[in-house]
Amino acid sequence: MPRQPFALTLKMWGFMAVRLLITLALGLAVGLITGRVFAGLFVTLLLYTGWQLANLFRLDHWLRHRSLMDPPILGGVWDDVVTQVVRLHRRKRYHKQRLLTVLHELRDSTAALPDGVIVLNRSGEIEWLNRMAAQLLQLRGRSDIGIRIDNLIRQPEFVQYLAGTDFSAPMVLQTGTAPETWLSLHALPYGEGRRMLLVRDVTRQTRLESMRKEFVANASHELRSPLTVISGYLETLATDPALDPQLAPPVAEMRRQADRMAAIIGDLLVLSRLEAKDAQVEGEPIDVAAMLALLRKDVLARPQRPATVSLDIDSADRLLGDDIEIHSAFANLVDNAAKYTPAEGTMTLRWWTDGAGAHFSVADTGPGIPAEAIPRLTERFYRVDAGRSRATGGSGLGLAIVKHVLQRHGGRLEIDSVEGRGSTFTCHFPARRIVPAPVDPTHS
Repeated sequence: MPRQPFALTLKMWGFMAVRLLITLALGLAVGLITGRVFAGLFVTLLLYTGWQLANLFRLDHWLRHRSLMDPPILGGVWDDVVTQVVRLHRRKRYHKQRLLTVLHELRDSTAALPDGVIVLNRSGEIEWLNRMAAQLLQLRGRSDIGIRIDNLIRQPEFVQYLAGTDFSAPMVLQTGTAPETWLSLHALPYGEGRRMLLVRDVTRQTRLESMRKEFVANASHELRSPLTVISGYLETLATDPALDPQLAPPVAEMRRQADRMAAIIGDLLVLSRLEAKDAQVEGEPIDVAAMLALLRKDVLARPQRPATVSLDIDSADRLLGDDIEIHSAFANLVDNAAKYTPAEGTMTLRWWTDGAGAHFSVADTGPGIPAEAIPRLTERFYRVDAGRSRATGGSGLGLAIVKHVLQRHGGRLEIDSVEGRGSTFTCHFPARRIVPAPVDPTHS
């Protein structure tokens, strides 16, 4: 703290002490003159106290009405108190004005945002929203402040999303307004139970995505028939004994490329069907152990395969789901591992259940995957090594199919890989997907 204010305060209190001593001296003198010392001191102190109380009353009256009155001139320490109060009041007014300016700038800047912003308290009540949020969600602005957001937006998927705990990804909501509008809502938790809801109009992106899916599905269907005809003619040519030997290698290469195109079109059709189904599937109990035994048998029947393909079944429990979709997902994972595992390598297929749910993993001793490529593996047509993928006949759609199948079954894909040592792809399913194995009466 600066020394000058402290010295000034000490001087003021010293002046007040001197004034009190002078008052006592006057009282003592009056008492000596009148012959009543104590009476003189008492009256003098009483007058001094009354004067101080009068100053206190004037100070209190000014504090209560300082916006209408000028500061009083009281003298002594009282003037120092008044000065401190005035200084504090000016500082408070300055900070208040500065805060109001910042708030006005914040309000103006959020009003200019192309996205809606809503601040929710711990109870889900609206504390603040900008103009765009009111426009996108058809809210009444300030009239809806203090009302629970789920009382204003009653769509079940939104209520379920807001009541959850996983806000890592936004949800897309279709509004009932005309024309059809799609909104992306992303809840961002902050503070103690508070959330900020970001609202964005994604109608254009949703329509473009729908058009893309329709185009891919239609193009795949249209290409399938002519490709079948081409493949048929190529097969006829390849088996024709009158074919010029010099044309045999080109025809064989054309057949290989035609088969690869047919596989890509088949995967595109599967992916289109999966994307068209948003709801989670219930399905029937699947004997995963038997399915994996067949997949292992298929790998062992390949002319080029890993030296060791082991099967590790740790549970007889079954999986509740769609048999065709689950087989497609597991087959894609097994096929990828078989393609990238060297001839002297090892593949391990494992199935187990625990308290967290059901799990299927495929581990290989292949070349591994760079860490920066792992997040993009489930994208369409993404390849870590495009040249090697073409050589092995991969379509680049297998892991995208796996991701969509798992999403329809409430599961997720986990990928662990170390370059030069191999990779492990694990499918995790929720516990509600576990169906206990039937009891064998012969072993009861």
